[in-house]
Amino acid sequence: MDVFYSYTYGTAAWLGLQAAPLILSPTLIVALLSPTVRDPTPLEVYFSRSVGFALITLAILTLLLSGSVPLSSRLSEEVAPTTTDPNDPKAPYALPTLGITATHHSLTAFYAYAMWNETGVTVFSLGMLGSSALAAVGLWCVLFASSDGRISRKTGADKRTSGWPFKNREADKRKGRKQT
Repeated sequence: MDVFYSYTYGTAAWLGLQAAPLILSPTLIVALLSPTVRDPTPLEVYFSRSVGFALITLAILTLLLSGSVPLSSRLSEEVAPTTTDPNDPKAPYALPTLGITATHHSLTAFYAYAMWNETGVTVFSLGMLGSSALAAVGLWCVLFASSDGRISRKTGADKRTSGWPFKNREADKRKGRKQT
């Protein structure tokens, strides 16, 4: 579960880091992303700050819905940590929040890569690296840190494997079948 908490706090920090320049200095963002240096229009300032506030809201919701921050004092008295089990009363939305934020990071990384490839602006490559790292950790949490994971924690094998068209030697070993 430590990776899950690291992922949620990392996601909140990354979104906050992205939101800060959008809110504090829309002129800086326009200067970094525009081929010519100019003052931002009022519409660009509005959209920049609106997106910044939305990113902060997403960061706060990620922390609250994942169970990283308890929502009531009754739940904070319990000693057991929050899990990604859908039946966990401390964080019933932990797994959906994990999936949504991992998808967000994946889409953001893909978009930043496409823009970096097209324009060559270094800021896009930095955004791509940060979002790619969080997307990879989010995917790892979906596969290994959730109860719905498809990968066995003991053997590392995919639980959905079958014997067709190739033999599944691990399953045969466990079931005591003769190998051919």
